[in-house]
Amino acid sequence: MKPKRKMDTVTNKSKKIRKGDTVLAIAGNCRGKTGTVLSCSFKGAVVQGLNIRKKHVKPSEANQRGGIVEIEKPIHISNLKVCTADEKPVKLKVRANDKGERSLVYHVDNKEVLHRSIKKS
Repeated sequence: MKPKRKMDTVTNKSKKIRKGDTVLAIAGNCRGKTGTVLSCSFKGAVVQGLNIRKKHVKPSEANQRGGIVEIEKPIHISNLKVCTADEKPVKLKVRANDKGERSLVYHVDNKEVLHRSIKKS
């Protein structure tokens, strides 16, 4: 019987949310706030100005005084929604064209608007 994999070894990232996207928090303590994604991993997305937590840091060469530091912690992808340029939340859908290239689109006024293309891995 094979041992189960640890979550740290799984590299399953979201295809819909990437670094640099503007997102809206739809659940949690920071619900209703928007921010820019700083990084994205299997644990979640770190969003600028959202889910700020305090951490006690020991003095070191890099940080002489130590003390209490405020840092952004990851938010699960399911609690985030992608926003357009004017910060309106949208639902992204995957569409394929005739050549087989896949892209993310959203609907505005019964028209499909291209959000971004998906790279093949």
